[in-house]
Amino acid sequence: MSFVSVMETIGKGFAKGLKWAVEYAVPVEKLVGLLFPAAAPVVNEVADATSLIQTAVLLVEQKYAASGAQNNTGAQKLSEVLLLTEQSVTALLVKAGIPADSTYVANIISAVVAILNVQNGQSPAAAA
Repeated sequence: MSFVSVMETIGKGFAKGLKWAVEYAVPVEKLVGLLFPAAAPVVNEVADATSLIQTAVLLVEQKYAASGAQNNTGAQKLSEVLLLTEQSVTALLVKAGIPADSTYVANIISAVVAILNVQNGQSPAAAA
């Protein structure tokens, strides 16, 4: 058996396992809700806030990429994402018992951007 065929076999097994995991794995917020029922409302609100921020970051980044203005626009991107998400995210976090203001939400946005940059292999300076 050649190296390539071994790798193909491993890849097929991995693809099957990944498909199973994606189809049958319980989303983390539901799992936390099952294990810690008292925390479920907080987890859902925080997960919704985080999802909203991530979606807005991705949309704004796509907009800047389409216009060819990806570099040295971090402050503008942050401002735009904050404008899109601040009111809803603040309400969700307050509902979860987490006091939030513009600075707090901006810090969360920056953290989400940093995580997305790590996943994409970019340095934060390259994305700014």
